[in-house]
Amino acid sequence: MSPSGASAVPSGSAPSARSATVSLDGSALAVEDVVRLADGIARPVPEAHAVRRMERSWDAARQIAATGRVYGRSTGVGANRNEDVPTEAAAGHGLRLLRSHAGAIGEQLPARQVRAMLAVRTNQLLAGGAGLRPGVVTALCEALETGAHPVVNEFGSVGTGDIAALAQVGLALAGEHPWRGAAAPEPQPLDNNDALALISSNALTLGQSALALHELRGLVGATQVVAALSLLAVDGSHEAYATPVHAARPHRGSTEVARRMRELIGAADRPTPPLGRIQDPYGLRCLPQIHGPAHDAADALEQVLAVEINAAAENPLIVPDDLAAYHHGGFYQAQLALALDHFRLAVTQVARLSTSRLSTLNEPAYTRLRPFLADQEPASSGVMILEYAAGAALGDLRAFSAPASLGHAVLSRGVEEQASFASLAARQTLRACGAYRLVVGCELVAAVRALRQRDLRPDPGLPAGRAFVLAESVLDADPADRPLTDDVARAAALLDRFTDIWRGSTS
Repeated sequence: MSPSGASAVPSGSAPSARSATVSLDGSALAVEDVVRLADGIARPVPEAHAVRRMERSWDAARQIAATGRVYGRSTGVGANRNEDVPTEAAAGHGLRLLRSHAGAIGEQLPARQVRAMLAVRTNQLLAGGAGLRPGVVTALCEALETGAHPVVNEFGSVGTGDIAALAQVGLALAGEHPWRGAAAPEPQPLDNNDALALISSNALTLGQSALALHELRGLVGATQVVAALSLLAVDGSHEAYATPVHAARPHRGSTEVARRMRELIGAADRPTPPLGRIQDPYGLRCLPQIHGPAHDAADALEQVLAVEINAAAENPLIVPDDLAAYHHGGFYQAQLALALDHFRLAVTQVARLSTSRLSTLNEPAYTRLRPFLADQEPASSGVMILEYAAGAALGDLRAFSAPASLGHAVLSRGVEEQASFASLAARQTLRACGAYRLVVGCELVAAVRALRQRDLRPDPGLPAGRAFVLAESVLDADPADRPLTDDVARAAALLDRFTDIWRGSTS
């Protein structure tokens, strides 16, 4: 897949011509579906029953607002919640709310992230709790199909609703804010019953989280394929992946990682002990115990996202059956912030283990080659610099892994006195993708060089063998001292194809 910040829709392409579809019904959207819509490789199809549910919610919301006080519709918002909006001012209240809140700052977000936000928000609206006019969903689906996206800036949320980003979307829908890409949808007549209903969501944070989870989950799998090549390059022991070891300590993720490693390298369920060293360094021996928790953390994050991208979490929640608007705190993203923080910490452990294997590959005691996999020239440095480069990229990963959920903010005159900072957690998780790729790319360059220098060719019938053939086709075989920048870039780009190999080892 493409890097997280890049749009997968080529300039001038027509997503509407694609036959693949994603059903939007407010209840069953998956992370993979968000990614497909963000990449423009599928078009959205709102389900008729969900549209009817949204229409019923819209009708109920207008009745409720006309007969009583409803936050954001007949009152102000935040610290202004107790200030009523006169009936004669109601028509313009919605646009004023959007204009005042469309103050996101910083860099413009890539199209892919904005499209992910639009996909999530469209599906949430079809859950029927917002009380928003149905024409908005039609316009958002049109944008997803054609490739149009509003200009959205990076900063504006503290994890209690992406109100600034979604206000920019609202103004774009109203015809007052710029679009990029294809022709924009026709302007929508948004009023006081639409503004807060549209922006009361964490759709940007959720969309970014879905993109980050999809990419990093795949990269963790690809890392195991790279680790398999490293294991073969140093004649590593298979004992650490033996079935009895993991049956005795049956954590789900670790057990599955061990099983996949056996399949990648063709190891027996009960391998015989090695003839040489008794046990390997942690980078090989503890791989299941470190990769396993990362997969478990990915599963936990996906479970949270599955709830949130299908949730009617708007405040207030419109319930037509009760003809009521319930005011609540369902927008608060503690579960998501904590799950993202957990996932990043687990992924950083996996990357750190990659740098451990890189050190092993540079050590003659394990490879029986020259230090740093150097050529035969005196005092050659070989791939020595990769340890420094990988360590520098790992430093960024450590910084990105700082728990965003420890943040704190008191806002709106003290009325909103807590913040989850899930939005920061999502941005940090997205940013981790690039640094992670480079760390593992360094290991791949070294592993392939070690296998070549030892003239070891893994069985091409095994997944690890197919990975080696693939890597050989793109990585330079020249062992002389030379800049390795391009080698690492090619290796990092190759990891997505290694993900496919890893996913194939699931039988």
